[in-house]
Amino acid sequence: MEETNSSSEEGFLLLGFSDQPQLERFLFVIILHFYLLNLLGNVAIILVSCLDPNLHTPMYFFLSNLSCVDICFTTSVAPQLLVTMNKKDKTMSYGGCVAQLYVAMGLGSSECILLAVMAYDRYAAVCQPLRYTAIMHPRLCACLASTAWLSGLVTSLIQCSLTLQLPLCGHRKLDHIFCEVPVLIKLACVNTTFNEVELFVASVVFLIVPVSFILVSYGFITQAVLRIKSAAGRKKAFGTCSSHLLVVIIFYGTIIFMYLQPAKSSSKNQGKFVSLFYTIVTPLLNPIIYTLRNKDVKGALRAMIVGNALGPEL
Repeated sequence: MEETNSSSEEGFLLLGFSDQPQLERFLFVIILHFYLLNLLGNVAIILVSCLDPNLHTPMYFFLSNLSCVDICFTTSVAPQLLVTMNKKDKTMSYGGCVAQLYVAMGLGSSECILLAVMAYDRYAAVCQPLRYTAIMHPRLCACLASTAWLSGLVTSLIQCSLTLQLPLCGHRKLDHIFCEVPVLIKLACVNTTFNEVELFVASVVFLIVPVSFILVSYGFITQAVLRIKSAAGRKKAFGTCSSHLLVVIIFYGTIIFMYLQPAKSSSKNQGKFVSLFYTIVTPLLNPIIYTLRNKDVKGALRAMIVGNALGPEL
């Protein structure tokens, strides 16, 4: 019993890239810059979407929710990761690991559902333009956003609670960059078939089902866009939807690789880089893609900056 409980008493050793000091120092700088840019970009999107009346639409309502999820998701991982990478003692407290496990799992799951909701919004806008405002009324938008947040909370409570019940038999070394369900399952010293099956089922619900829904939605969107006679109209429609689709491909591609594989199968560093990508890199891509490829957001940002600069003089 004393050996089994040692992890909760002493915490975990997050090995990360500690066996490659030069790579660890390089990644520290990259992650720090990406995290700061992520905060600036996503906060800017939230502010612009709230302050500009022209952006008070379902699309930007969901985009604000996505930015909020991304800020919280990255913040649940990046600060602790930076602290761990910058010190010799790689220990993370048991309580800190548990908190990170629940928060990261919940927010990641919420983003999976939210991206599917955004695909439905684009489907309604492109395929049902005359009924769009009636379909995506404020009450439905609020319900869909709430469902995304609550579904993440529920799956986090279930999956993380089941994972934390696994005995670790004194094992403290996590060969990963943060506390994550598949990694803790690997650490268990008992048969984990039930946990792996449960994780697989949850991954299908939160990954495969939303991806399938998104692909079907974009199939209908493509058909609708091809029927547009104006070349400028087709270009605008494809431009609006391609940015969302790019985020979807990058986010789901990396997270499916991590979660829809046997718990024992990933190589030593492969899972670390994949996790680094969908927790640090992908959340930064959202503000870049949605601002650089969207004239409405760029115009609103420009107006907000110029207005603040000239405001005191007027």
